[in-house]
Amino acid sequence: MKALIVVDIQNDFCEGGSLAVKDAHQIIDIANNMIKYFNQNNFLVVATKDWHPSTHKSFASNSNGTIGEVGTLNGLLQVWWPDHCIENTYGSEFHPDLAEIKTIIYKGTDLEIDSYSGFFDNGKLKETNLLKILKENSVTELFILGLATDYCVKYTVLDALELGFDVNVVSNGCKGVNLSPNDSDNAFLEMQNKGAKIIEWK
Repeated sequence: MKALIVVDIQNDFCEGGSLAVKDAHQIIDIANNMIKYFNQNNFLVVATKDWHPSTHKSFASNSNGTIGEVGTLNGLLQVWWPDHCIENTYGSEFHPDLAEIKTIIYKGTDLEIDSYSGFFDNGKLKETNLLKILKENSVTELFILGLATDYCVKYTVLDALELGFDVNVVSNGCKGVNLSPNDSDNAFLEMQNKGAKIIEWK
């Protein structure tokens, strides 16, 4: 069984959002085409959402950090982010042009730790129900796209590989933050070196 995982295509990560990823809107047509294809073939479609409390400590505003710099949160390296994807706000909603997805995984809900992966928080102390849903649907192969290549996509892919899934990363369905210019390229290389297939969706 195949499944599509659409990672964090939310307003705050798109044009005009508080943590906008450059050219994020360009992947929406690809995401919609894949959602349509997977639905038509009765494959599973899942979306992840950053879903932060307003007091989340990864926010520079809550941790006296400087946006874009790296500090430490609960013993883990932490990029200090602008406030983003605060639960039940416009910024946390999916981009309005994204096709409807019924199965949604919420992550980043614990204010004490960030969660890039759709499977676990960054310390792997708690897991979401993503793995449970995939197992219940006998999924063995994943197709993953979304935002951002160098953070939430990458860590979702790496965890999926560790969990034993066959993973395809849709390169033309991803865009990166690129705090450093080569971050996305390096992320694709790392995912590929760990066993993911890097593909394009036509």
